[in-house]
Amino acid sequence: MTKMYGVAIDAGSGLLNAIKDARGQNAKSDDFYRFKRAILKSLGTEASTVLVDAALGPKLLHDYPKNCVPTMAYEADVYHISSEDRITILPENLSISDFHSLGVNNLKFFMYYAPKDDPELNSRKEKLIESIGIECEALGLEFLFEPLVYHPKLQSGTADYAASKPEMVRRVVEIFAHPRFRVSTLKVEIPVDLGFVKGFGKPLKGLTEVYDTFGSVAKAAKNVPLVFLSAGVTFEWFDASLLLARDSGISFNGFMCGRAIWADAIEVYGSHNEEALIDWLATTGRKRLKNLIATIGGDQ
Repeated sequence: MTKMYGVAIDAGSGLLNAIKDARGQNAKSDDFYRFKRAILKSLGTEASTVLVDAALGPKLLHDYPKNCVPTMAYEADVYHISSEDRITILPENLSISDFHSLGVNNLKFFMYYAPKDDPELNSRKEKLIESIGIECEALGLEFLFEPLVYHPKLQSGTADYAASKPEMVRRVVEIFAHPRFRVSTLKVEIPVDLGFVKGFGKPLKGLTEVYDTFGSVAKAAKNVPLVFLSAGVTFEWFDASLLLARDSGISFNGFMCGRAIWADAIEVYGSHNEEALIDWLATTGRKRLKNLIATIGGDQ
């Protein structure tokens, strides 16, 4: 199966505000578009796919480099959710039936999901995800689903959360690998927090346990391909995470990486100009992407 070397630029309001802040008095109304277009054109030459958002995605489609497959998010804003139930809000400007007419065959959808949350809430989330999968299958679209785990009581970044994360990730993979969801590929978090892995942070887990964790997640996926997302960690930590996944011996289908590659480019664009941004992406950005591809054994 072909590996995915994905670059994600589907970030919404959070990235927009970061670019506005970085640009300050130099901010222009089209900065958001220009920033994403520069990433698409610069890194899309090395990536197998670039993930764009529902709002700007249609405008960016003609900028895809040759052999880079378009993937578009089906969300109003990548992190625009209901505060009470964490259910993803769907875009008003785009329907699933629009994807083919736009020339996009890959749809990505994310949902926050806590295996130990209220069963009625989880049932509502599952029904929405299932309905999207059914429509994707009927239209011949590839369905890239991203379940982002959380715990109803534990805070991310704590030792207790790090201890519970492996089972949460394994469980969401097990749930959404079920055929009723029609998921083509699962886009999931690294199932361990490197901040609590021996050699990286406070030792909570050793390498043997880390490898076993990757193995349990891969087993839960059954026949559904897995790709790992960067979840906002640094480039160095995501690269190290992919190396752990590779060394664990599991079969996985690649990665989808956003901020770990290009977050530093926000300040470059803010402090300088679009030309400096393009130069940074052509050097540091491409180097990072190529390093990730090499880490998972890619041949580019």
